[in-house]
Amino acid sequence: MENRSVTMEPPKEDSAELVKNSVLYKEFLAEREEILRHKWLESEKAGYDIGFERALLDWIVKHRSAWRERRQRQSKNP
Repeated sequence: MENRSVTMEPPKEDSAELVKNSVLYKEFLAEREEILRHKWLESEKAGYDIGFERALLDWIVKHRSAWRERRQRQSKNP
C-alpha cells in the first residue's frame, strides 16, 4: 500500500495575493504608516532620528487606541 500525503495548501502565489488583499494586512500597513509618520514628526521635534522602536512604543502608548477607534468609525460610516 502506497502512503501519499495530500496537502490542501494553495500555491504560494495565491497565498501571497490572499495576504496582500486581506483586511488584517491592510490594517497592518495603515498602522505602520502612522507609526512612521509619528517617527518622522517626533524626530523633527527632537532634532535627530529617534528610531523605529522608540516611535512605535510612544505611538502605541499615546495614539493607538484613538487611531483604532477612528478607523472603526470610518469603516462603519464610509
